[in-house]
Amino acid sequence: MLQNKKTGLFAGTLISLSMAISSIAYAEEGPIRISYIEPLSGPFANVGDAGLKHFRFAADKINEGGGILGRDVKIIAMDNKQSPSESVQLIQRSVDDGINFVTQGNGSNVGGAMIEAVERNNRRNKDNKVLYLNYAAVDPALTNEQCSFYHFRFDAASDIKLEALTNYMKDQEDINKIFLINMDYSHGHFISERMTELVDERLPQAEIVGDVMHPIGQVRDFSPYVSRIQQSGADTVVSGNWGNDLSLLVRAIDSAGLDIKTYTYYGGGLGTPAAVGPRGEDILHQITEWHADVNVDEGLEDYERWFQEFKKRYPEIDWYYHRIYNQMYMLKAAIEEVGNAEDVDAIARALEGMEFESPTGTITMRAKDHQILQPMYISVMDTDAKYDADNSGVGYRTVAEIPVEQATVETSCNMKRP
Repeated sequence: MLQNKKTGLFAGTLISLSMAISSIAYAEEGPIRISYIEPLSGPFANVGDAGLKHFRFAADKINEGGGILGRDVKIIAMDNKQSPSESVQLIQRSVDDGINFVTQGNGSNVGGAMIEAVERNNRRNKDNKVLYLNYAAVDPALTNEQCSFYHFRFDAASDIKLEALTNYMKDQEDINKIFLINMDYSHGHFISERMTELVDERLPQAEIVGDVMHPIGQVRDFSPYVSRIQQSGADTVVSGNWGNDLSLLVRAIDSAGLDIKTYTYYGGGLGTPAAVGPRGEDILHQITEWHADVNVDEGLEDYERWFQEFKKRYPEIDWYYHRIYNQMYMLKAAIEEVGNAEDVDAIARALEGMEFESPTGTITMRAKDHQILQPMYISVMDTDAKYDADNSGVGYRTVAEIPVEQATVETSCNMKRP
């Protein structure tokens, strides 16, 4: 019996060792995997699905070009149900599966929880670290007091967007009464507080006449909020809403017949243009790092082919997240510089400070806080745009191009590096 037990233990050890060796070999020779942790069910499922299609398209394009270090890129979809706690569990699942990269963007509350989880794992599990690539969570805290060596943001932070937006708005003589409406979480609270400060500093002719927070993903009828906008006498609305919370808001403003300029972060896609259609012309604005009519006649033919091919594959949506292009190709460049897709610390060092030639010009991943610095564009809906948005028949026309130096805000980050 003792001999049998020893034989069983020996065999079990061999099996475990074999599995470990197979896992290592798979990690080094199999696809480079990125966990996509986003809502794929619930009220924001359409946003999660659109982002997934963007990432898988970009991965396919990289793979068509030979992959990264000769290895394919594979996007692993994980449904976080828009929950910070679910997201933390999915990071752990990624670590257990040997996945070194996670990406997320919808919800800065989720992003904050993910930074904490990644930091905790990388302190405790130094041989199985993970890098968090953030393509849309824009609360400035994520690259200020909560900044992390293992977190990189490829979207402009909210303070950068408001810096650029108010520099434009201060020269618009028809902006006098501003109504703020935002989702009730960290992202919305920052917009409320910072926008109030910037109006005082830069728009002496204007005043805030309303400042409302609403539950995230729970409002089905925005007409009571629109009634408050109407009663306030506002001529301008500023909102950081996204997904259905923006589409439903814009539709309610349109249904009420309000001829009111609306400045958004995310008005260019994911259902919002279709919610208002041609009636949004000269009214619905957005501030973004790109839109389809940016410099379309100035040598961007390759990128035009890129988003035209995306549209052919996914006719129901547009190529909207230019930052996903930047994120995927900057990650590719960093891994190829290191020569190893498993050395997370070295890949992070290759990313920080990286200058990258994007279709919109040179962009830089600021080393101090891992915040991308890039040109920004303010645009407005226009029926004469070359490309429409959301199959709405209306596209976007640039009204202001903000160079990098005017789309930069200092950081208070005091980063701890390994």
